[in-house]
Amino acid sequence: MHEHFGRLQPYPFERLKALKAEVTPNPDLDPIALSIGEPKHTAPEFVRQALIEALDDIEVYPTTGGSAELKNAIGRWLSHRFGLPPLDADAHVLPVNGTREAIFAFVQAVFDRSQAAERPYVVMPNPFYQIYEGATFLAGGEPLLLPCLPAQHFNPDYRAVPDSVWARTQILFLCSPGNPTGAVVPMDVLDYLLDKAAEHDFIIASDECYSEIYFTERERPVGLLEACAHRGDATYRRAMVFHSLSKRSNLPGLRSGFVAGDANLIRPFLRYRTYQGGAMPLQVQKASALAWSEENHVELNRTAYREKFRRVLAVLEDVLDVSMPDAGFYLWAGTPISDEDFARRLYEQAHVTVLPGSYVGREVDGINPGAGRVRMALVAPLGECLEAAERIRDFCKSL
Repeated sequence: MHEHFGRLQPYPFERLKALKAEVTPNPDLDPIALSIGEPKHTAPEFVRQALIEALDDIEVYPTTGGSAELKNAIGRWLSHRFGLPPLDADAHVLPVNGTREAIFAFVQAVFDRSQAAERPYVVMPNPFYQIYEGATFLAGGEPLLLPCLPAQHFNPDYRAVPDSVWARTQILFLCSPGNPTGAVVPMDVLDYLLDKAAEHDFIIASDECYSEIYFTERERPVGLLEACAHRGDATYRRAMVFHSLSKRSNLPGLRSGFVAGDANLIRPFLRYRTYQGGAMPLQVQKASALAWSEENHVELNRTAYREKFRRVLAVLEDVLDVSMPDAGFYLWAGTPISDEDFARRLYEQAHVTVLPGSYVGREVDGINPGAGRVRMALVAPLGECLEAAERIRDFCKSL
């Protein structure tokens, strides 16, 4: 792993910090951050109470595989949410301490380094969550980035990928709903990718952490396991999904999520985690089981996001290239000047922080699909988001 450290690139927020250090923000305005996807809605009170009531569990070692209570709660949620047949949670579910470390660790656990003739590909969208790239580098793989462009509704054109690439692929990362684009991968594309995975024997790892923030109850984002079940595959062959309570339940500090899918992938990943991974504390497991079992707080959360998007877009749509995403809590807005200049000058003049799109993308063949866009996370309370939108509107009019 050490030999690959030099390939790691600075994290987007390191670059943003350096960009902001170049200027002094307007001292007459309070700061508003739309840059980090950290939910600011109130955490469910019943989760707080469950943590308090289970404090005595700090005297007990938790198991890496997780409690039956938590795994069964997750299994029931998966079956209900995605229309799956009753799930053997012990075989198909593994709780993890947040999906960031799980995504990284999963690549280390399943990537086959023995193919030394040429580095196998880990295919991923571009722009992307940077953990996909870092995990690939440190496993000894080669990232292959597929651009997410407006012409394809900000999804990669998977059907344009030649079989020669799929033949060299070990893992395909999906992010649906997408970070930063909010695009959802539709069922027919998932079905196509599952065909390719079967044909060329690669794993599909689907990051679905934003799946519960959507805007129309009749059009919920589909999931990879749902696509497997739709094909009649209840073994979820070559499929792994990643879910989290961070966005769904406004619990980013709980560090609670899970992976689920092919039992033949869960088993080696669990073995890897018994050496490398930390077990989830029992009080967190008990609180998490309750969170996965209760939907009212999630529905209230969606209602709050819908209202924010409606109100913010009404302010911004006349001054920026921006529209409602499929799902998630990001706006992926086109900018009238370069994305770095836009972010720098907006911070200086309006004391609003956004993330330059080029920081979450990579240049391939002379094109960075994130360039000329900024990511805005509508995670703050409604009033703060509206104030930010009005400052952005006034800033755009001044350009």
